[in-house]
Amino acid sequence: MQMNKIYLVLLVCISTISSKAQVMKLDAILDSIKLSHPVIKMYDNEIRSMDEAAKGARSWMAPEFSTGFWMTPYNISRWKKMDDGAGSVKEGMGQYMIGGQQMFPNRKKLDADEAYMKAMSLVEKEKKNASLNELVNDAKQYYYEWIILKKKINILNQDEALLDFMIKNAEIRYKNGLEKISAYYKAKAALGNLQNMRLMLESDIREKRIRINTLMNRDVASAFDVDTTFQLGDFSTVIFDTTLFYAQRSDLKAIDNEINLSWLKQETERQSLKPQFGIRYEHMFGFGGLPMQYSLMGMMKLPIKSSSRMNKANIESLKWKAFSLQSQKLMMVNEYSGMAYGMQNELELKKKQLKLYDDNIIPALKNNYKTMQLGYEQNTEELFMLFDAWETLYMTQLEYTELLKQALNIQVTLERLMEKK
Repeated sequence: MQMNKIYLVLLVCISTISSKAQVMKLDAILDSIKLSHPVIKMYDNEIRSMDEAAKGARSWMAPEFSTGFWMTPYNISRWKKMDDGAGSVKEGMGQYMIGGQQMFPNRKKLDADEAYMKAMSLVEKEKKNASLNELVNDAKQYYYEWIILKKKINILNQDEALLDFMIKNAEIRYKNGLEKISAYYKAKAALGNLQNMRLMLESDIREKRIRINTLMNRDVASAFDVDTTFQLGDFSTVIFDTTLFYAQRSDLKAIDNEINLSWLKQETERQSLKPQFGIRYEHMFGFGGLPMQYSLMGMMKLPIKSSSRMNKANIESLKWKAFSLQSQKLMMVNEYSGMAYGMQNELELKKKQLKLYDDNIIPALKNNYKTMQLGYEQNTEELFMLFDAWETLYMTQLEYTELLKQALNIQVTLERLMEKK
């Protein structure tokens, strides 16, 4: 019997430990996203595809071979040696020919093609980093919002205990005819509102868990909890100029690479305007004693005005495309800089407001509630006065968490703009 009890206690302990959700730090989540998210694998495969294609950039055109009859009469009897009617033998007519030709590419054209194809994957690499920046900072935002939700639940836990004290105390006083019933029902309704809010907060936490699991490419039902420690960053001294964004933003680097691709493609079009040389060799086997013969000829592809019109149009088009991309890049930098300075100013304001809440507002309201509670216990204050003090404190604590949420969202936005992964 004693062993059964010990076994039951062990089972309860094991189930309690296993049911406790694993606490995941933000860095571990970000590392998991960088390794496992499908978009990263998609870009890696695309980059590998382009790099593999670039290995064939210096390929020559395939040689061409031909074989068949050359200047051969339909009359087969003429293929053989014939008597010329004067006592001599006349050679047959017709030949069987084999031949081949090869065009030799311009070395500068091969260099231009190779440079262009090798540069193509650089654009995808920067696009991959830009996508990763979005994923990582999405995860940061969900993580911080989860922390705020847990803080709100902690506030609810404390306030439920306070309301429970008021309600039980009021019930006793009402029985003794010392309390008005209206304030009692108001407190009961407030307790129900807290319980309703708890349901909403717990639902929001489940949503954040699903979203973060999705970003980590895990089962959305995988249980884990967040570490509630965090720190507001200091961005007050950061200068959000073009140098910062050009150095850190992957989307801007991708545009730079696209501009470079335009110039490299222009070079391949220019090299296509230059002559291309080749050689053709043919060997003929003569019929009816006709001697073997050969043909050796040089070939040249010479772009003339009508055939080079498309290449010249492409060169001009690529020039204006590069100018367009440069303008887009400047537009994006100006937009990022304006957003960043606005967010920087707003974050400093939020920090000052949070400090006021921490140092003055919330401590004063807590002291006010304690004073009211003491007076209520000593029958010098009414329940509705105590309830009003609690309600003011409760609403202010929620305002504080909303302010903190806004500050953290601004921080994530700034890190997203700076591409801080």
